[in-house]
Amino acid sequence: MELSLDEIEQVAADVVERGDLPTLGQEPSRTYRLGIMGGTFDPIHNGHLVAAEQAFDDLGLDTVVFMPAGRPAFKQDKQVSAGEDRYAMTLLATSDNPHFLASRFEVDRPGITYTADTLERLRAIYPENVELYFITGADAIADIVSWREAGRMASLARFVGATRPGYDLARAKSAIAKSGLPFDVTYLEVPALAISSSYLRERVRRGQSLRYLTPDAVTGYIHKHKLYGASQLGYGSKGAEGRE
Repeated sequence: MELSLDEIEQVAADVVERGDLPTLGQEPSRTYRLGIMGGTFDPIHNGHLVAAEQAFDDLGLDTVVFMPAGRPAFKQDKQVSAGEDRYAMTLLATSDNPHFLASRFEVDRPGITYTADTLERLRAIYPENVELYFITGADAIADIVSWREAGRMASLARFVGATRPGYDLARAKSAIAKSGLPFDVTYLEVPALAISSSYLRERVRRGQSLRYLTPDAVTGYIHKHKLYGASQLGYGSKGAEGRE
C-alpha cells in the first residue's frame, strides 16, 4: 500500500505535533534501530515488558515504542477494552523505563488497525538510516505470512519473534520458508512469556491477584476503572482478608 505525498506529510505533521514518537535519524552516518512493540495490550503485562527489554539489549535497539492497536484486525469479533484504557495502562507500565515509550500512533488512527499500514506510515516518517524492528510473539510469526500485505511488511521492517522456553519454532520457521517472502526474523527466548493477557483477564474475573504479573500501577488502573469485571475493593483479592 503506497501513501500519497499529502498523506505522508499529514502523518508526519500529526506525529511532530503529538510528540509521542522518538526523534531518530539525525546523524546520516549512523544506523538507528527502532523497536516497535505492537499488540492489543488488554492488559499489558510483564511478559511484554521483559520481551521488549530483551530485544532492546540483544539487538542493540535505540528505543522501543509500545503501540496499542486501535481496532485490531484479528479481534473484530471479540470484546476489546477501549483504546484509551489500553493506552493508559501501557503508559503506566512503561513510564519508568528510559528507553520505552508508549505511543497513541495506532489508537488515534481511525479504521481497522493493520500492521502493514502502521509500518508504511512509520517508514514514511523516518529516514532510511532508521531500521524498524517489529516485535511480536513467535506464534504470530507463524501466521504473519497470511496477514494483509505480508510481502510489503517484509520489505518495511525486520521482525522479532519472542518465544517462551521450550516453544517449538518449527511451525514458524516452516511458514516463513514456504511463503517465499523475504522476512528477516530473529527469535528471542523470553521466560516471562508464559504470561498472557487472557490469563490476566481471567484472574481478574475470578478475583485473583495480578501481583508480579503486571506492574502495580496497571493493577491499580484495572481496579479503579473496573476493567474485566474488577472490583475497587481490592487489587485482585477475593475478600478483604486477601487484599494487596
